[in-house]
Amino acid sequence: MSNHLFALVRGALPAEPAARTFIETAEGCRYSYADLMARSAAYSAALTAMGVRPGDRVAAQVEKSAEVIFLYLGAVRAGAVFLPLNTAYTAPEIAYFLSDAEAALFVCDPGRREALEPVAAQAGVPRVHTLDAAGQGTIAEAADAAAGDFADVPRGPDDLAAILYTSGTTGRSKGAMLTHRNLASNAVTLAALWRFTAADVLIHALPVFHTHGLFVATNIVLATGGGMLFLPRLDARLILSLMPRATAMMGVPTFYTRLLKEPGLTREAAAGMRLFVSGSAPLLAETHREWRARTGHAILERYGMTETNMNTSNPYEGERIAGTVGFPLPDVALRVTDPDTGRVLGTDEVGMIEVKGPNVFTGYWRMPEKTAAEFRADGFFITGDLGKVDPQGYVHIVGRGKDLIITGGYNVYPKEIETEIDAMPGIVESAVIGLPHADFGEGVTAVVVAGEGAPDEAGILSALEGRLARYKCPKRVIFAEDLPRNAMGKVQKNLLRERLSGLYAT
Repeated sequence: MSNHLFALVRGALPAEPAARTFIETAEGCRYSYADLMARSAAYSAALTAMGVRPGDRVAAQVEKSAEVIFLYLGAVRAGAVFLPLNTAYTAPEIAYFLSDAEAALFVCDPGRREALEPVAAQAGVPRVHTLDAAGQGTIAEAADAAAGDFADVPRGPDDLAAILYTSGTTGRSKGAMLTHRNLASNAVTLAALWRFTAADVLIHALPVFHTHGLFVATNIVLATGGGMLFLPRLDARLILSLMPRATAMMGVPTFYTRLLKEPGLTREAAAGMRLFVSGSAPLLAETHREWRARTGHAILERYGMTETNMNTSNPYEGERIAGTVGFPLPDVALRVTDPDTGRVLGTDEVGMIEVKGPNVFTGYWRMPEKTAAEFRADGFFITGDLGKVDPQGYVHIVGRGKDLIITGGYNVYPKEIETEIDAMPGIVESAVIGLPHADFGEGVTAVVVAGEGAPDEAGILSALEGRLARYKCPKRVIFAEDLPRNAMGKVQKNLLRERLSGLYAT
């Protein structure tokens, strides 16, 4: 038996691995596919020498570098389970993850070792190593010393390859268990759907502690033998300067709004690009329209989540409709159900999105009850996202189940109101939430970021009259300088609800 996920990498190796660049960094350092094979083997050997066994968890909270990718692949080749951790997590959060996952090894930034080593020790982690943004550290030194060939540890499709912890906005974070099949199948499906080949060069400016940057972007390139221009973070001017050397880019909506502020973004600048993908947070229809007008390209929006990788995508060939996330992937079944009864709903009916396919995780780490509660008897995963399928088959996301507002007994879907507000002149963006209200249970409330020429509260409320049913109209409009977001650009409505919880108390 081969190592299922890494066999995909081996199968896509260029005929001359030393001649094909896999990663080029912002500083101009180049790593070939021969380097990938040698470096990942060195990490596998080093991890094995440290006592890491098949199935052990290797946790990493480190800055983005090429070495992180080699560490990830080295863990996979060693049969271990890779556990990437957001660089923004605090010491108490890290303590929970390390303890819950029972990590066998923890890799952190050298600058945080003094603070985190006692945390790891208390969590029962036997070894702590370091890795910095330049790819230097004790784990890299151990790989240097262990350099040589490595026989991949056999791993089957159902063996775990990674654990990703959810954001934990409604309770303690849950570890989503992702198998070799989950990661490999999604990479193969998306590579075919989005027409990736060995000739592609991807602009990679996403973090690598998240499914978007580590698994979707990186694994697609690995599955096709392509290359990456590997940037430490979003830098709009740098991205713009690299477009003539690239063919594709994956990003979150912030990438596109930042790039649209660059006067150099023109059809000529983007002429060599063939694909712009957006995900991880909703893309405003206005951004979609403006990008197309400026560049001649329609952004391809897709829908995925930590537990499933990607579920749907707008078509590569065909109309990419703003405000939708396209069609279910070829190997993914999707349905919309009544959240209370589980009854399958029809076209244009809003309900809970459920999915089933080889991309769907096997469950939450050591949470059998939670896992059982999130799956239907027929194997469909209850995503927690509310949406609908229109008559053309396009999937629309209207919000999270927990974001549903019930006011006076009526269901209100925030996305519908946000779309109306965002279309008003001068409005940058909005977030609609429900707040405790003595009479209505929840009061519909809009939090708005306004620009020049935007209407005031009375103007917004007046404009919504006649466009929305009265029960959907906000009781208040609160203005803010910006909306709180997580590392992937998603608006954190839970923070807004906490901040404004007493708005209707009097």
